Amino acid sequence: MSKRRALVTGGSGDIGRQVCLALAAQGLHVIVHANSGLQRAERVVADIQEAGGSAESVQFDVVDADACLAALNTILEQGAVQVLINNAGVHDDAPMAGMSRAQWQRVIDVSLHGFFNITQPLLLPMARTRFGRIISISSVAAVLGNRGQTNYAAAKAGLHGATRSLAREMASRGITCNVVAPGLIAGSMSDSLFSPDQIKQMIPAARAGKPEEVAALVAFLASDAAGYINGQVIGVNGGMG
Repeated sequence: MSKRRALVTGGSGDIGRQVCLALAAQGLHVIVHANSGLQRAERVVADIQEAGGSAESVQFDVVDADACLAALNTILEQGAVQVLINNAGVHDDAPMAGMSRAQWQRVIDVSLHGFFNITQPLLLPMARTRFGRIISISSVAAVLGNRGQTNYAAAKAGLHGATRSLAREMASRGITCNVVAPGLIAGSMSDSLFSPDQIKQMIPAARAGKPEEVAALVAFLASDAAGYINGQVIGVNGGMG
């Protein structure tokens, strides 16, 4: 059997990088996607290759449906993508009373419309292989809500409904669809936002999570062993909810 191929959108970020490394360690060929961070994606590819794994990088904007389709068609020329990690997302926080239409639109576009633009073209080629894993990265904000993040919470919560519905559509083809919803994870997006005392008050585990802890769950859900886990939203949040 040829090596399974995984596409990780937003693969150059803190969580995306660790997901790429974990999937490569399981023997998958990993396609590391970036939009503006191509150099970081190429460093992830180099790290995978140095460890003996197989990877390549790709660059496009998940919001641009035509660019997505062109890039995916090129990827599909080499075979189906059997593991898809929808990890691309952006923050643009503000109280809703003061939120601009552009702030709302951009966050929804990347997380939710990006999910469609990437996932839909890959479904039938994936189904023909009778194996697939579609894992979307959400947030505890989509489960609990969070002040200043109505746009982000709405976008990520939309992934929950889409995932549950898609799981029902594709289950008979050997394809599972799940959501991983991290809480506060250490990294460039969160390190400057909260003090250690705030973290202890917010999180029962009294610490931020590690990107590797999110990646470990994603890698398991992408494996053969997780074939009967489908349509689920699984938190990695230290007990926040």
